[in-house]
Amino acid sequence: MVRREIDLADELRLDLAGSRIGVRAWREQREQREHHRLAHAATLACALLATGLAACQHDVASTDGAFYDWSGRRLHCAVDIDDSTRNDFASIETGLDRARDRGEVLELYAHHPGVTLSWDTIDKVFAAAQERGLPFITYGDLARGTAPSGGLLFSFDDSWVDAWTSGREIFQRYGARVTFFIAYYPKFTDAMKAELQQLAADGHDIEAHSITHSRAPEYVESKGLAAYIDEDVVPSIDLLRRDGYDVTAFAYPFGSRTEQTDRAIFEHVDLIRSVAFTWSGVESPCPF
Repeated sequence: MVRREIDLADELRLDLAGSRIGVRAWREQREQREHHRLAHAATLACALLATGLAACQHDVASTDGAFYDWSGRRLHCAVDIDDSTRNDFASIETGLDRARDRGEVLELYAHHPGVTLSWDTIDKVFAAAQERGLPFITYGDLARGTAPSGGLLFSFDDSWVDAWTSGREIFQRYGARVTFFIAYYPKFTDAMKAELQQLAADGHDIEAHSITHSRAPEYVESKGLAAYIDEDVVPSIDLLRRDGYDVTAFAYPFGSRTEQTDRAIFEHVDLIRSVAFTWSGVESPCPF
């Protein structure tokens, strides 16, 4: 049975202790619990599978699906570098080295800077890309066409526009252009929309990430493919386009996808982003 998102039209919800909290705070707590749950599952799998001969976490460079080789494929995958994934900086550097040496694009993503990962980590990743001469590329660039070269394609997911806006100085310092995949857009306040417009004006890419942040296969199993596309995917694209954003890509929440949902979504956007895992014992939704 699909776990439904909270009705964000409600102004308040009761938390588990019975106290009343704001909707945005409730949602933030819920998403952080979900993120930690997935990380715990990965850690448990590692504990069960690890031996004295092999570690669970391996270099980003060995995750083929996270690299775009200019083959023209439309389905992409990215590596989560939030702290809970244990993708340390040395691992990320191996991926940047591969992108430089092979002329590929490394795809990385995160969520809530200052919470799920530090701004210091983002600063280090951007600096390392700059040191290797890797340009910053967006999904919009790929969709509209850009000259092939090694590069870094960095994206942020969900609706943390306050935190993203606080990083404008870092983005500008490195000339970093990133992609923001937006979920929950119908519930954005005017202030949040203004911040998103500022980020777009700075040269960043605004793309779609669904309305309810549900897992696609579960939604389809419960309500059908047409309902998933009509209720969760297309509105997230159309509402952003209505507000002036040239949406060319859709990112699956949690990377959860099927070939069936891929085909249906490709009728509305040029590119799709899933995710690639870099720890053993956790099945990756990335087909590459």
